Amino acid sequence: MEKFVGTGVALVTPFKKDLSVDVDALQNIVAHSIDGGVDYLVVLGTTGESVTLGKAEKQLVMDTVVTVNAGRLPLVLGVGGNNTHLVCEELKTLRLQEFDGILSVSPYYNKPTQEGIYQHFKAISESSPLPIIVYNVPGRTGSNILPKTTLRLANDFENIIAVKEASGDLVQIMQIIKHKPTGFHVISGDDITALPTVLAGGSGVISVLGQGLPSEFSKMVRSGLNGEQESAYQTHYQLTELMELIFEEGNPAGIKTVFETLGLSSATVRLPLVEASNILKEKISEAIKPFVKVSV
Repeated sequence: MEKFVGTGVALVTPFKKDLSVDVDALQNIVAHSIDGGVDYLVVLGTTGESVTLGKAEKQLVMDTVVTVNAGRLPLVLGVGGNNTHLVCEELKTLRLQEFDGILSVSPYYNKPTQEGIYQHFKAISESSPLPIIVYNVPGRTGSNILPKTTLRLANDFENIIAVKEASGDLVQIMQIIKHKPTGFHVISGDDITALPTVLAGGSGVISVLGQGLPSEFSKMVRSGLNGEQESAYQTHYQLTELMELIFEEGNPAGIKTVFETLGLSSATVRLPLVEASNILKEKISEAIKPFVKVSV
């Protein structure tokens, strides 16, 4: 599963002003990411606003990404939820031939115990035809997957091959890295912890900013994986301001502002999310100037 080493990007779903899916913009964003040197693409994750997409829209997004990618990079599909039975049924019915893995978030709102989380992913493991990346994001789910649960899943199920760790807790991340079985990937789920995770022995990142500045972000992660700490940290600190700004008013409002600044899509999001404020848009436009030639 070396295909999940390096920089993955959690693709946005761009919308037109009428809130319909902007296929042309999505095609341009996918091409922008691939041309910039990212290692794999994640489709219909949190950043893709999957919870506000209908079934036909999700299929449209999947088909668009598959077509533009044309087999060049590995593809990961977000398939998760807080109804275990429905997630398992979805995995049995989806057309997954073009995908290389599944990203599945820990159940949100229900706030299951650690045993409940384990049993949830056990059921998914038994239903999934593809390798699974467990997604731990306590800030959104309301519960943390503790290292002992992650490690239990990693040891018990061969097709659970990675965890996307967005706890923001480097001690927790390092505990998993220290005790994980051989071949299991620990992937940063936060841009700001991407480099520290890699230098601690992790496999890379599933990034938000990486799709906006794919060349720079991929360079940073690649340098970290190669042990080139000075070069990696230099890029990290150059990107830090943007890493922080794009999450200042929530995701994906910030990264969509990046794409608006780059002229690749509008900054439109669907309710209950709202666009970034004009003040934040100005900050992002100013911060991105050193990286690209844009009209701002």
